[in-house]
Amino acid sequence: MGVLASVLALSACTVGPDYKHPSTPSSSAAGFAETARTNRVAATPLPDHWWQLYNDPVVDRLVTDALAHNTDIRTAAANLARARAVLSEQRSARLPSTDLSAQATRSRTPATQSPTGKSFETDFYSLGFDASYEIDLFGGVTRAIEAARGDTDAAAAQLDAARVSVAAETARAYAQACSNAAQRSVALETVKLQQQTLDLTNTLFEAGRGTRRDVQRADVLLANTQAQIPTFEAERRAALYALATLTGHAPEVIDADADRCTTPPRVTVTVPVGDGAALLARRPDVRAAERTLAADTARVGVATADLYPSIRLLGSVGFGAQKPGDIFKPAGFSWSLGPLISWSFPNMTAGRARVRQAEAGADASLARFDGTVLTALKEVEQALARYAGALDRNAALARAAQSSTEAARLSRLRFDYGADSFLLLIEAERDRADARAALAQSDAAVADAQISLFKALGGGWQDAPAPVRRDPATP
Repeated sequence: MGVLASVLALSACTVGPDYKHPSTPSSSAAGFAETARTNRVAATPLPDHWWQLYNDPVVDRLVTDALAHNTDIRTAAANLARARAVLSEQRSARLPSTDLSAQATRSRTPATQSPTGKSFETDFYSLGFDASYEIDLFGGVTRAIEAARGDTDAAAAQLDAARVSVAAETARAYAQACSNAAQRSVALETVKLQQQTLDLTNTLFEAGRGTRRDVQRADVLLANTQAQIPTFEAERRAALYALATLTGHAPEVIDADADRCTTPPRVTVTVPVGDGAALLARRPDVRAAERTLAADTARVGVATADLYPSIRLLGSVGFGAQKPGDIFKPAGFSWSLGPLISWSFPNMTAGRARVRQAEAGADASLARFDGTVLTALKEVEQALARYAGALDRNAALARAAQSSTEAARLSRLRFDYGADSFLLLIEAERDRADARAALAQSDAAVADAQISLFKALGGGWQDAPAPVRRDPATP
């Protein structure tokens, strides 16, 4: 018993490296570089449900619906459940393994093997209970549990990463549907104005004040604008189909509110972005990379423990008799107890190779973690730069659209009074059409840049609903 107690006391020993949280760039604790170049964002914390900054109940409803029914989120949730089951299986290694058996046999001994020279038949009934327990002398079981726990935490982070992506892509699909509808509306309004110009040109031509070339110029301008409308409508419907799929519906189940939208959502307040430290703590992909590194570090310990002896305590209890009523009598009782020691010695080449494989896997995980951190910081800086650029461009295009509209109005008045040529009127109409189309496109770019920024910031996974399968028969 003293030897057994000593062995159990040594079972607290664990081989292999102990995990330490990797460091991150010191600059990540500070604010983002782009925040010093623009006043369009603030260093205040990003709200958990960033889509509520749009103050649009349709966006809020669609994102919430997608978080509850999206198939990618459901897949990630199933992967998390599987990882938790693996962790439970690894934890069971700390408990003894047991096996209960029962057997009833009838056998016949041939005459050639019988001492009496006659064959005979016998019955035999047995019950047995076997148990074994692995002493975690060098921490192989402990490290395996650590690895499974790291995998489980990484799977939970990957579920949150799926939520971040789905929330952003749902808002993006809605914004794209609204943006294409807005661009289509601008094109339709421009077509109406250009149709009036064409009608006027025809009237003047018939009255002898114009030329056939003037009519054709006006018709070319009108046709070029009309040609844009089918593309905007096709892209609008494509975005609606994507939105339906993101929320767990069949593509043909079009959301009525999104179908009616003609103005892309836009955050009008200063966008809160926080700082680099908050970003790295919030981004699920960074958390997943860190937890994967912890799991792979623990696997080095698992491989190292295999280089040392494995000790299992084995025990069994059995009962046997030729009659069922005699099975529990002392004469049929048997038992055994003892240790089983196994060790791959002296040939440990394969074991040492597995250790090197595990160490290389941990090194690769560390590199992926560093890359994920740098990518997270890069994506936010890029999104901030593009967002600021989109806003500046949008402001300039809004001024251009206003000026071109006024210039076209004045050019028409001057043409009506004979002060300007038809060529000047056509140029003014073309400038107005181009400016309005560019502004509508810029509005779409601003909405897309905002959503890309929110996605890069990594929020939206907090307090998410549990994913459930949507009934395909329910619209």
